[in-house]
Amino acid sequence: MTLARALPDSPTEWWLYLGVLALYLLTRWCLAWGQARKEHREHPVRAAFDDEEPGESHAGAAATGAFRSYRQLLGFIGGTIVIVAVASLTEGGLQLTLLCTLVPVVVVVLAYLDFRRARTYRLEHAST
Repeated sequence: MTLARALPDSPTEWWLYLGVLALYLLTRWCLAWGQARKEHREHPVRAAFDDEEPGESHAGAAATGAFRSYRQLLGFIGGTIVIVAVASLTEGGLQLTLLCTLVPVVVVVLAYLDFRRARTYRLEHAST
């Protein structure tokens, strides 16, 4: 009997994790594209892909890894715990219901908070 799990055993769980990543990236790109359209940029699609400048300094993010605040870091840790708990601790109809309702909401909210934090950081440092 094994209580600890290392990696997902079924391909369904791998597809779930890849789907969560794809939903996060798609949401983040759509938010950046919408912001570029609001700013009336000439090429909003290109601007959405160039969300962060390559020469941008992340000196304030050194203490929390790539995250700019501890709240952002704790939000991602909490979201990850929720998603992994739904994927590994539930089965059948409950898992399907939670995957279709709770997980997308968690992922979209985290993508929005991440986008908003990055946008505020850019606006604060654009004036200096």
